[in-house]
Amino acid sequence: MKPIDRILNKAQAGGRIDVEECITLFESDQIEKIGDTANQIMKKWHPDPITTFVIGRNINYTNICDVYCRFCAFYRPPGSKEGYVLPDETIFQKIQETLDVDGTEILMQGGTNPNLPFSYYTNILREIKKRFDITMHSFSPAEIMKMKDVSDGLSLEEVVRQLHEAGLDSLPGGGAEILDDRTRRKISKLKGSWRDWMDVMQTAHKIGMHTTGTMVIGFGESMEERALHMLRIRDAQDDVLLQKLNTPGFLAFIPWTFQPDNTNMKAEKVTPEEYLKTLAISRIMLDNVPNFQSSWVTMGPEVGKQTLSYGCNDFGSTMIEENVVSAAGTTHKVNVSSTLDIIRQAGKIPAQRNTKYQILRVFDDENVKIDRDFVMQN
Repeated sequence: MKPIDRILNKAQAGGRIDVEECITLFESDQIEKIGDTANQIMKKWHPDPITTFVIGRNINYTNICDVYCRFCAFYRPPGSKEGYVLPDETIFQKIQETLDVDGTEILMQGGTNPNLPFSYYTNILREIKKRFDITMHSFSPAEIMKMKDVSDGLSLEEVVRQLHEAGLDSLPGGGAEILDDRTRRKISKLKGSWRDWMDVMQTAHKIGMHTTGTMVIGFGESMEERALHMLRIRDAQDDVLLQKLNTPGFLAFIPWTFQPDNTNMKAEKVTPEEYLKTLAISRIMLDNVPNFQSSWVTMGPEVGKQTLSYGCNDFGSTMIEENVVSAAGTTHKVNVSSTLDIIRQAGKIPAQRNTKYQILRVFDDENVKIDRDFVMQN
């Protein structure tokens, strides 16, 4: 039996693959075979033929940032005439527009702005929650670390706790890039170590919040670094289960690809095949993370459709607004109608979910039988 077949058989039987086996999968060109195994593992988590999506909006409240990532085309340095902080009323208007189209999630993210005090974040969260019934799935770990820097001596746990009490519901996984310091030093020396990113996530888990994990490929990272990235997410998720914390921990994982256009870092764009292989390997390696999300924003809707047979059970957000990836020249857009079409074309039944992956509405066809009790519980 070939090594790849042994590894895939082991994974499909419920065995856990290690870093070396993960690297072997990355070195293989058997993409469809790897994808099929990932799809079978996905079906163990999600036996019904349902693909979920969330109606959400990115609100990039500031583009001022002092970590100067080479791969980012969105940020402006402090003092730039092109820098901005959105007025509160503009943020409120964007949230109301999201609610008007049945949106349920706000992904509020920006640069690490050294000019905003910690009170800015707690105040805006409180004002949002006073006005709107919406989930705030907001602020990347890098932003949280900047808040700690400007908080006059608060611990990381106290910063996260105060944000949670003010109205922050969960943390997105932005800024993970590659969770290995060799690549992190190359692409963004000032953004912090992989351990900084993980400390924020594990602190959020400790106080009962859930998070998502991400990975960006295409920086010239090694296959070992990709494997270590996944291992570190898996180990942290094991800690959640071992400590019996009051949180699902990492509720989803989203790999995507570096978009080099308009940035200070030149690289070849990752091919759809390499992205799909990475997605499938992620599903196989991360055996304790329930949901995997398509990255149609960077890869386009057609590749997004293919992800639904490579381990994804979720199509992500309709992204009413998105500015960071768009700044790098990638402008794929979908609305609810096209999301439903793409999911159906993949042979799946679309369903709107909330941030906790609870299904709100199933757009089912009459001739497809669904175990509705299972769906509503999951």
